[in-house]
Amino acid sequence: MSQFNTSDFMNPMMVQTWSNGRHLVRCVKVIQETHDVTTFTFGMNQPVLFFFKPGQFVTLELEINGERVMRSYTISSSPSIPYSFSITVKRVPGGVVSNWLHDNLNEGDQIAVHGPVGNFNCLDFPTEKALLLSGGVGITPVMSMARWWFDTDSDVDMVFAHSARTPADIIFHKELEYMSTRIDNFRAHLICERTEIGQAWTGYRGYMNLQMLQLIAPDFMEREVFCCGPEPYMNAVRTMLEEAGYDMQRYHEESFGATPAKDVKRAEQHADEAEQAEQIDQAMVQISFNDREQNAAVAVGTNLNEAAAAAGVNIAKACGVGICGACRVKVISGDVAMDHNGGITEEEMAQGYVLSCCSTLNSDAEIEC
Repeated sequence: MSQFNTSDFMNPMMVQTWSNGRHLVRCVKVIQETHDVTTFTFGMNQPVLFFFKPGQFVTLELEINGERVMRSYTISSSPSIPYSFSITVKRVPGGVVSNWLHDNLNEGDQIAVHGPVGNFNCLDFPTEKALLLSGGVGITPVMSMARWWFDTDSDVDMVFAHSARTPADIIFHKELEYMSTRIDNFRAHLICERTEIGQAWTGYRGYMNLQMLQLIAPDFMEREVFCCGPEPYMNAVRTMLEEAGYDMQRYHEESFGATPAKDVKRAEQHADEAEQAEQIDQAMVQISFNDREQNAAVAVGTNLNEAAAAAGVNIAKACGVGICGACRVKVISGDVAMDHNGGITEEEMAQGYVLSCCSTLNSDAEIEC
């Protein structure tokens, strides 16, 4: 779990911004959405703003059965909740990655991700009226868009039509209902192919067709369409819209499992570079604490706060840049370099004190805190 203070979130000098590249992230939440769909939420050990365009995806870098495997998943969360991001994964029979994630990825686990990237997003195609169409787990990118518009109090008029096999397979069911009750410019319509014995269902049944679409969104010809789902679903939607005379320049789609080769290649290049860097021997030092048993081995040059966190010790801090003095600790032994901004006196430094937020380890060190 995260070791930083919650006050760090509000300190602009402490917050970093996500950018396309390779990042080590930690799984902070695992949420069972349906019997075969799970959401995995990721964050970092320091405040990071995960900015992305709603609808974009990341590529996961995993090691499965001793081999590196790259797989892309759309981000299902919204950048309006910026300190984490989520992917929502359906367990696929025989699917190497989806089954591994469901069976092995737990809270606290660390993995590498690449991104965010992707042209399918709502920010590059601004509109006043949107029609969000999805089938199955293809709901993830359009849900990210809907969450973004909802959270930012946008006046975009949204119609959300989602198709699922049965009522039990509807992903984000309760959240869609909640959003429908909170604002007037969001209307959700759920379509189930069939119902199982004992299931009650009062919504649409069968498959999306033109007659159903005209009931759901009579003004669909005026709306920007964002569509994602299995290929047969999207083929049927495209054909339906084309036959209705819809302007297909305003139609945008994303097919899961169809990540552009250039994006995967870029992610593989990031992974190769990281692997090469990891093979370079790095000098390590030991940090310990005189009044407790925790200790850790970290690389030379590691920030003292981060080194303490690696040992399971949380050093209180506030400003994070060596001004306030809240993170003062005493160096019992070892070479610790400090670059402060006035938060410590000459007398305190003479007594061996440093500000941990702006100090780095150059040797083994013992700390009193």
